[in-house]
Amino acid sequence: MSDTTLRFDTLEALRARVDAWRRSGDRIVLVPTMGALHAGHLALVAHAKAIGRRAIVSIFVNPTQFGPNEDFSRYPRDTQADLALLSEAGADAVWLPSVETMYPTGFSTRIEPGPAAEGLCGSVRPGHFSGVATVVTKLIHQVRPDIALFGEKDFQQLQVIRSVIRDLDIAVTIEGVPTLRETDGLALSSRNRYLDPHERAVAPRLHAVLAEIADRLARGAEASPLVSEGIAALEAAGFGPVQYLEVRDAQTLAPVARAEREARVLVAAYLGRTRLIDNVAVVPA
Repeated sequence: MSDTTLRFDTLEALRARVDAWRRSGDRIVLVPTMGALHAGHLALVAHAKAIGRRAIVSIFVNPTQFGPNEDFSRYPRDTQADLALLSEAGADAVWLPSVETMYPTGFSTRIEPGPAAEGLCGSVRPGHFSGVATVVTKLIHQVRPDIALFGEKDFQQLQVIRSVIRDLDIAVTIEGVPTLRETDGLALSSRNRYLDPHERAVAPRLHAVLAEIADRLARGAEASPLVSEGIAALEAAGFGPVQYLEVRDAQTLAPVARAEREARVLVAAYLGRTRLIDNVAVVPA
């Protein structure tokens, strides 16, 4: 790492540095990650530097948001490569808490989020959003940023976090950042590295199907037949199972029959062994 990017492994040292920056009047922006960084994460860091004086990136693969049959043990980890990328990106600090720091002996508190966590990933990944809400709340209390940035690729997660921050009166601004994509439309994701060459060639079909549905919804089409057509198209391309493909209100995440105001088309589907998620905004004409 460069001399200007600080690494913190203890909460005491992190807070001492953050307190010093605050006394200097610095605006602090947090970018929470689980590592395995890619250009999408680095775009968040660049945005953090653009809107704040200090960009702090956390790296923590959170065990409480993985189910018993999910990929926690094989989730990609490469801390040294991540640190090098963050140094090049100009991050001011990296927070690397251990599992013992986040969940010490006797830890027993969990946050149960409300309606935003229902359905979609909340249905197919029971307990996932409780784990997300708990760890994000801890990270925000540890770093005490002015702003925390989250990518819109995990759109339901973003809305869950917004609701938790609002309901618990936590003094931080949550900002969503648009999804960064490959030139063929595939949303950048740490899990993309699981895809073999054939799967990688098929994967952009996910975004293409969502974009087609969103375009037709924006022109007044009914959601239900488009969803059925979209699932069939994905299965024909080689995706399966398709865990969900739904149209939801962009603010409340309630299901909608037509896009009378801004909505989102959201999907989770397996391609081989890799679970991919994506979403596309619908802005009515």
